[in-house]
Amino acid sequence: MNILQRTLVEKTGHENGFENVLSGSDYFVLLGSARHGTQVQITRNADKWLVEITESVSKLLLSELIRSFTSIQFNDGKFCISSIDQFGKLLRRAAKLAQSLPNQAVDDFELQVKAELEKFPADTIKNTEVERMVRQRIGQNTFRNAMLDYWGGACAVTGIELPEILRASHAKPWAECSSDAERLDVFNGFLLSANLDALFDRFLISFDDFGKILISHRLTHEQRGVLGLFSNLSLRWITTEHLTYLKYHRSLFTA
Repeated sequence: MNILQRTLVEKTGHENGFENVLSGSDYFVLLGSARHGTQVQITRNADKWLVEITESVSKLLLSELIRSFTSIQFNDGKFCISSIDQFGKLLRRAAKLAQSLPNQAVDDFELQVKAELEKFPADTIKNTEVERMVRQRIGQNTFRNAMLDYWGGACAVTGIELPEILRASHAKPWAECSSDAERLDVFNGFLLSANLDALFDRFLISFDDFGKILISHRLTHEQRGVLGLFSNLSLRWITTEHLTYLKYHRSLFTA
């Protein structure tokens, strides 16, 4: 890897969620970030970039990347990339996933809660309604950010990219979750446009284990048309990690 290629790698990393150069040589560059724990090692082989996700990366993150980049060759634990543009897209997606998948969202949440609660006298805030409200406000914001990262800023069903109308919808409601980890699990819900969110939140729509929409018979044919509900709607993708939460949601679904 010559000096120009290495500079290009470092610049692309800095612009796409891997701003720190951890180490490097004539053969490789190792990139990381202060915002998440994922690292990537880049080497050059002929006219290709070989990108390896390293440092205790979860199998979940790697499987999500493989699913997101089916057109990029993946073997021997490395992505084989032909252009710097592809390289940037892969890094950007890896950084977004690293910040949204468990347990990064929980770690970020706890740090934010701690910082917020330190503004209050320690002997007056513990186990109070104020603490509960702080945790819920920060938690819901953390969950939304994680969902935006995971779904690429687009509705999980329609693909519309308009953050102002997108809502982070829980499959297992916030109040019913047994822990913050469950509340903030990016697989406990979907990023939905406002109308779908309202229906999902009231259990008037749900999804089967293949991601196909389920529509309550309480909604008339006319209402379905006005709301843009069609039987061919489905999630853009679904993973096994979604299924437990979807099962819970369907148990409350008004068929």
